[in-house]
Amino acid sequence: MTALEALRVPPELSARVPAEQRGAGRDDVRLLVSRGTEVSHRRFRDLPGELRAGDVLVVNTSTTLAAAVNGRLGGEPVVVHFSTRGGDGRWAVELRRPDGRGTTRPRPGGPAGAVVRLPGGEALVLDEPLGPSAGARLWWARVPGDVPGLLSRYGRPIRYAYTERDQPASAYRTVFAVPSPDGSGSAEMPSAARPFTADLVTALVSRGVRFAPLTLHTGVSSPEAHEPPYPERFEVPSATASLVRSARADGGRVIAVGTTAVRALESAAGGDGVVRAAAGWTDLVVTPRRRVRVVDGLLTGLHEPEASHLLMLEAIAGREALRRGYGEALAGGYLWHEFGDSHLLLP
Repeated sequence: MTALEALRVPPELSARVPAEQRGAGRDDVRLLVSRGTEVSHRRFRDLPGELRAGDVLVVNTSTTLAAAVNGRLGGEPVVVHFSTRGGDGRWAVELRRPDGRGTTRPRPGGPAGAVVRLPGGEALVLDEPLGPSAGARLWWARVPGDVPGLLSRYGRPIRYAYTERDQPASAYRTVFAVPSPDGSGSAEMPSAARPFTADLVTALVSRGVRFAPLTLHTGVSSPEAHEPPYPERFEVPSATASLVRSARADGGRVIAVGTTAVRALESAAGGDGVVRAAAGWTDLVVTPRRRVRVVDGLLTGLHEPEASHLLMLEAIAGREALRRGYGEALAGGYLWHEFGDSHLLLP
């Protein structure tokens, strides 16, 4: 159970379009700053004033895929969400029902052996559920060899019902995104980094803040109701591990940009709290019981009250800080979700 179970976010606080379509720049979203239980209100472009020389911002370089593709299962129209590329060439996919408004509704997973017809004469075959079979949303599927090509030709970014309309792929990519040679990427945007601009990165570097890149390819999000993340591919390069170790040795703070960066970095940390180069799959769930070994602070968006991500925030900032910050965000009319406002949690 998260610290905010009783909190309810009214629908009008969902960000329906990107900031730049609300008459502002990407870095003009609001920034809630929590230093323990003390809260202040800023704009994201004020971030350099909240950090100090020697701090390290850990950023996820995964690019966002056009991961939603129309298909047909027999006579049923479906939308296929391509979630995660497996090591054996299969993909974890989620089938959803179109709702007639450009978004989708959940549908039962499976069945095994079902053939989903895709554009361009391609097809995928559902093999087995990912996770417990009862009610599993995600299934492993055998797919065409060139899934990245399929997505680039026929895909679109995954969109949820709280958004107003389809957006171009560029709206779902961050300034740190780097395409992978094998076409892998994230089914959903590592959205904590969305408000960064090239000018803001320059201002932070001029202040003495350093950037440490890593990669974690996110799958489709949970239904925001206690479901833990599925295993996801990550890589922490040796240069990033070295920069984090150096910062910790010199008294700098390690601040993750997004829950994905926390998950990857903490997966590369040993029991001694030392980060070393690592790559592979992680199913790590950071909770107050597990705690964090490396991360001192977190820059993230605002999460739904039932989201498992809030356990990670509580592990970093503490339960009372989280309650105070979210109370201020609600009272101040902050905007939720990937196009919304930001929250900086510091010691």
